[in-house]
Amino acid sequence: MYSTYTYACTCTHIQERIRVINRTLPFAAMASSSSVSRAGVLSLEQGTKINPDLQKERDTGTFNPLDLTYEIDGGKDITERRQYIESLAFNDPDFQCKDVAFMTREESYTNSIRIATLCVKKLKELDINDITEAMWYRSAASFGNLPSMTLHESMFMHSVLSQATEEQQVEWLTKAQDHTILGTYAQTELGHGTFVRGLETTATYDPSTEEFVMHSPTLTSIKWWPGNLGKSVTHAVVAAQLYTKGKCYGIHMFMVPLRSLEDHTPLPGIELGDIGPKLGYANIDNGFLRFTHFRIPRENMFMKYSRVEPDGTYVAPPVEKLSYGSMVLIRSLIVGGMGHCLAKGSTIATRYSAVRHQSELVAGGGEPQVLDYQSQQLKLFPYIASAYAFLFAGKHMQEMFADSVNQVSAGNFNVLPELHATAAGLKAFTSNVAIPGIEQLRMACGGHGYSAASGFPLLYGNETPACTYEGENTVMLLQTARFLMKCVRQLKAGTTFKGIMAYLADHPQQRCMAQSEDDFLNAKTLLDAYRHRAQRIVFQAATNLDKAEKSGLEQAVAWNQQHLYLIRAANAHCHLAVVEIFLSALQRSEAPEAIKKVLMTMFQMYAIHGLSEYRGEFLQDGYLTGQQLDAIDRILIRLLKEIRPNAVTLVDAFDIDDNNLASVMGRYDGNVYENMYKWAKSAPMNDKEVKDAYHLYIGPFLKENRAKSKL
Repeated sequence: MYSTYTYACTCTHIQERIRVINRTLPFAAMASSSSVSRAGVLSLEQGTKINPDLQKERDTGTFNPLDLTYEIDGGKDITERRQYIESLAFNDPDFQCKDVAFMTREESYTNSIRIATLCVKKLKELDINDITEAMWYRSAASFGNLPSMTLHESMFMHSVLSQATEEQQVEWLTKAQDHTILGTYAQTELGHGTFVRGLETTATYDPSTEEFVMHSPTLTSIKWWPGNLGKSVTHAVVAAQLYTKGKCYGIHMFMVPLRSLEDHTPLPGIELGDIGPKLGYANIDNGFLRFTHFRIPRENMFMKYSRVEPDGTYVAPPVEKLSYGSMVLIRSLIVGGMGHCLAKGSTIATRYSAVRHQSELVAGGGEPQVLDYQSQQLKLFPYIASAYAFLFAGKHMQEMFADSVNQVSAGNFNVLPELHATAAGLKAFTSNVAIPGIEQLRMACGGHGYSAASGFPLLYGNETPACTYEGENTVMLLQTARFLMKCVRQLKAGTTFKGIMAYLADHPQQRCMAQSEDDFLNAKTLLDAYRHRAQRIVFQAATNLDKAEKSGLEQAVAWNQQHLYLIRAANAHCHLAVVEIFLSALQRSEAPEAIKKVLMTMFQMYAIHGLSEYRGEFLQDGYLTGQQLDAIDRILIRLLKEIRPNAVTLVDAFDIDDNNLASVMGRYDGNVYENMYKWAKSAPMNDKEVKDAYHLYIGPFLKENRAKSKL
């Protein structure tokens, strides 16, 4: 399992990964030798004993975790291929290094670049060309940290693929693939982020020289945040306002060289630097970029869909916002990334909860496993279920994006609005659940969760930007809401909808007809409840917006005054989308019956917990009654009991090796305490018994005070 950006691969390779890998490379022996390859087994030392509490948990599991891993990955062949590729990196001594928690920022950055360059060389030697397989390798080589230069392989190269002409691709994509240049994606500015139309960097065409003049006209127009921009890359895809013949034509993308290919110094007219320490990403040189009338050839404008002729004439694209494809791709991939984020967090917290003993349930009865407390199960199990739900939603988004690429290539641009709205909404919805979820899972580990040994500080620091990068979440939900309001208007005009949007035209029952607890476990009952809620809240938002506009308010003012209802509508829609995608995946599954059964339990936990958590929205119009909500709470408790024997097996099925998990507390063997002790002793602070601070300050301070006390 990897960080969000590990998913950032080009659309052509997304299509390749959807199908099952069926290769004859010599990895079968390796894969079969690790047939017990649940998370962490590849990195266990020979003869390591498993903590008896964890072993007991695995012995009580009702299914083979590998079968569930195959379902997550998309097939046994893919799982075995991934495990083989990961093992190549895990077992390579060139990638070994000290714990990143003990590194300075400079050390972390340098080590990350070292690993990134090594990966390029070794991937060539290993003849691994598929970009997803390369990402598996890079992530494994990074041992739980964010792989460096990921933006080069993802948004930089994808921008060239999706926005550049064939001639431009020959020029730039070849160099990028050969790593003779290194690139990033520079869009966000000091003063503007999510509001792309507000970007201030300018690209003004000069027909006398057939060049664009790149300029940062204000302090707030400085590019700010792009990964690896600070000290590493040589080029950037830059988003800028295009001016030609005295008119602005909005945001377009440009290939801009930044540094000398001889000595790596910034080119004249370009100022570059690192933006300083951050909450996470210590190994990544997020940077700033300031242009001072920097000139680039006309041909450096991406011209697949729009172009500027030599005389300055502007030729518009067939559809607006085609240049935002890379952003939509990353938003789509964040959905699955949030599933992996929760998979990591729930693996750590669940294994630790099985090992940790605390208090007494019965006087004199000994300290039970923390996992036996119902309150602990309530903290953990809904997030395990959410991880599975988001992983399947992530797969759906990859398929949706790949299909949209094919549609656009065939000249059908009608698919773009729904793709954009779905990617924006699910990106926001999943990260709004996952990031607070990581903090809840950390707190579920008690005081030790605060230690870097837990892995939570690294995980949280590296994943929490997902709530703001590639679009701040509130704005993303409002973009989804705008699409929903448009759909309501189209529905009234007679438009029909397919897929997830079809619920808008449904005529759902106004009351839930479930009579028993078992009725609520029926998938259709659950789906109907979410459809009713989403339809009601979307229509309510549309009605409120319509009333506000008819009251005489300007459209923008009316929209601003309805944010409360619009955001609720987007959340309800996205929640339904995840429920529907999860259920659809289960209905299509060809997994063994034991796997289907446990996945259905995960679906039920996800959906029932949502009914309980958002009970007010289901109760508000009387769809659910108070008695039915009491039954839902009883079902939730019932599901906790059903999941309890499989808790550890469910997180083992995520198949996160210890090297990638990067957690002393979540390790596969469960030997937490002895390894926390070893980890603490290895800290640089313990390199010598008496530190310089004693000789400089503590010693003189104590001696001075002792001398005074004798007076």
